[in-house]
Parts: sequence; C-alpha cells; structure tokens
Amino acid sequence: MQGKTVLVTGANSGMGLATTVEMARRGATVIMACRSLKRGEEALAEAVRQSGSSQIRLMLCDLASFDSIRAFAGAFTAEYPVLDVLINNAGVVALKRELTADGYELDLGVNHLGHFLLTHLLLDNLKAAEQGRIVVVASGAYKIGKLYLEDHTLSRGFNPAKAYGRSKLANILFTRELAARLKGTQVTVNSLHPGAVGTSIGVNRETGFGRRVLKLVSYFFLTPEQGADTAIYLATAPELDGVSGQYYYRRKIKELTPRAEDTEAAARLWKWSLEQTGLE
Repeated sequence: MQGKTVLVTGANSGMGLATTVEMARRGATVIMACRSLKRGEEALAEAVRQSGSSQIRLMLCDLASFDSIRAFAGAFTAEYPVLDVLINNAGVVALKRELTADGYELDLGVNHLGHFLLTHLLLDNLKAAEQGRIVVVASGAYKIGKLYLEDHTLSRGFNPAKAYGRSKLANILFTRELAARLKGTQVTVNSLHPGAVGTSIGVNRETGFGRRVLKLVSYFFLTPEQGADTAIYLATAPELDGVSGQYYYRRKIKELTPRAEDTEAAARLWKWSLEQTGLE
C-alpha cells in the first residue's frame, strides 16, 4: 500500500481504528474521517502509536449532515485528487428513533445516505487511481431488512433491528447497483459482513447507555481487529483486481438472499437516494 491514499469513515474506534492502523502499517497514507474532534484526536494519537506511521491524518465529517459531507468532500478533493481506497466503515445503531440533521431516520441517514453522498462526491478521485476500490461494511442483519422508502423516518413501528437491518440491506443494494454503473472503469466496489464484533456501535455516546451490556457480551464477540480483516482484504488483495459487486464474509463470497439481489429494488433505492441527497 506504499504510495496509496486510503479514506476510512468512522475511524475513531472499533473496526475503523483497527483498519486505520493496519492500512498505515502497510505504508498507506490514511485519512480518518470522524465526527468528533476530541474522539478523533485521541484515536489519531492511538493509531500513530500502534502503527508507527506519521502518514495518518484526521479530517472531520459528520455523516448525519449532508452539509458536513459536502464540506468534507470539498476539502478532501482539494488536497487529495487521487483516492485509492474508500472504506465506508462508519455505522450507527439507534436504540430509540432519532433523525439526522436533514430529517432522515438515523440508521438509514448515516449508514446509507451519508455514505451514498460521500461516495458520489469522491468518485472522480477514485477513478483517478490506478485501481480504485470502495469497501462497504454491511452486515448479515440485512436479511431482516426491508426498505420502507414510503416511511423513511420510520414514524410507524420503529425498533432498532428494523432500522439497522434496513440500512444494511440498503448498503448491499447500493453496492450492487454502483458496481453495475462502474462497469468498464477501474473502480470496484464490494460489501462485507464483518461478523459479530465487540464495538461501541450500540452505545449512546452522550449517556453511555448500553456500555454495561456491551461489556457483558463482548466475551463472545470478535475483536475489532478480527472484524476488520475482511475489509482490509478487500482493500488490499491483488487477486481482487476487477472483482466487483460481491458480498464477502471471512474473505469468501457469500450468497445473498433474493431481497438483496432484487435489481428493481436497487434501482428504486438508487433513484430515491439521488433525489434525497440532491444529486439528481
């Protein structure tokens, strides 16, 4: 990865931090896209310590705000015209119904729409690379997901599993549609299920709610480093040049459910997402 530029969203903890450290160890210049300056600076210091690399930089980006994403993309593009790898790692699980700054249910707004907009704004940078790669951290929870585009705020019948499963299904449909649209370019896009990983994804940052439960169950989970392994593989493996539109688990292609292979649903989600993010 010497001489390559890698962008990792949600890089301040868990798999994002583990991915940052490993990418830096392999010689890449790594940009950590984080929402919080304080947590980002702490994570940056830790990433430098663990990797021994000075080629790591923090840039602020709140995926729950389209304005923040656009500002970030503008600043990033001005400094890094070439992006070799984009790792869409950031993810949230809302334990109660919350909305983004733009009025979308939080899981869908961050996990899907935020990354949808960011990816589009950086496509030219990825196309400028010798072989650009987009890695989307999805989840096996997609299997319980339905799109509910007619009620994108989930004003009726919200629950955390419903919201998270929907956002992860959207991740996979987005990956497949984007792969089809990038056919003929040097940019690939693949998604993955990291496994059950002990991260703080379900912990409320302000109140700490959920931390005790996380500690109790963490003994049964993969470490962030183990969870990041497939994302790192998709970002770096030379044998994956030209492989696109696939869903991986433990470095192997996994078969998807029919709902995740629904090309009409993927096209509908794509059109809706373009409209919502103002790209159309």
